Amino acid sequence: MQSLILPLRNEAKNFNARQRLSFNTESAMSISARKYRAGWISDAHLGTRGANAGALLAFLRGHDFETLYVVGDLIDIWSMRRGRYWPQQHNDVIQKILRKARKGTRVVYIPGNHDELVSDFSGSYGNIDIRPRVIHVTAAGERILVIHGHELDTVVQNVKWLALLGDVGYQFLLSLNPLINFFRRRFGLGYWSLSAYAKKRVKDAVSFIGRFEEEMVHYAKKFSVAGVLCGHIHSATIRRIGNITYYNCGDWVESCTALVEDETGCILLVDYLPHVHAIPPSPDVTATTASV
Repeated sequence: MQSLILPLRNEAKNFNARQRLSFNTESAMSISARKYRAGWISDAHLGTRGANAGALLAFLRGHDFETLYVVGDLIDIWSMRRGRYWPQQHNDVIQKILRKARKGTRVVYIPGNHDELVSDFSGSYGNIDIRPRVIHVTAAGERILVIHGHELDTVVQNVKWLALLGDVGYQFLLSLNPLINFFRRRFGLGYWSLSAYAKKRVKDAVSFIGRFEEEMVHYAKKFSVAGVLCGHIHSATIRRIGNITYYNCGDWVESCTALVEDETGCILLVDYLPHVHAIPPSPDVTATTASV
């Protein structure tokens, strides 16, 4: 597990120096046992065969937070409408989040486009808040706008049938990943995602990601914040755009990444992908009970 630490200060020199700082696997594993001020996960897409629920569950078990932000698309209702798929590990993830809330973690659920039905239940339920967007204030006093990001995706907002069609194609690419990686393991090769490769290589996709990031930063300026944090495009990164820091916590389908904030207000990008194949796969059975 590799971590990238980025401060929320405005000094460009200090920012660039610390951006290059990373931990090896042993250091990151020792950090993972700590309790963090905040954590952000997004785009788990539970209810689909591409979801790496085992990795997400391991992450949740190994990290504690004062506040846990679920930044949309936790459950893929779009996919579940096409066919039921809900193995035990997917159920365990939900139960683990609920258990954290019962033990005192504030859980903030920001619905995305795949779980937009949850937005109908906006409000507070004990330690669980459902909100369309929130402002997070770091230990360093920096304000960060937290939003899923689909609100600025013109295809999702204006041509929903095209977004649904694109989702079917994306799920097809994801469905090929297990077969591809079965043969890669036979030859001693590491994990590789066809869908992630296509997204990085297709010119239109790369252009879309760049425009999306710039639009998010432009939108965030309305809220007088130092940073904006989102999900939606499954592309984890932390980078400065103008005078605003753009954060994307990635996903738990391809990249298996999350963001955490330590006690000093620094944001860490946590990469769990190296652990995916060390975690037993979820059996294709419908969950009935959960044990966490």
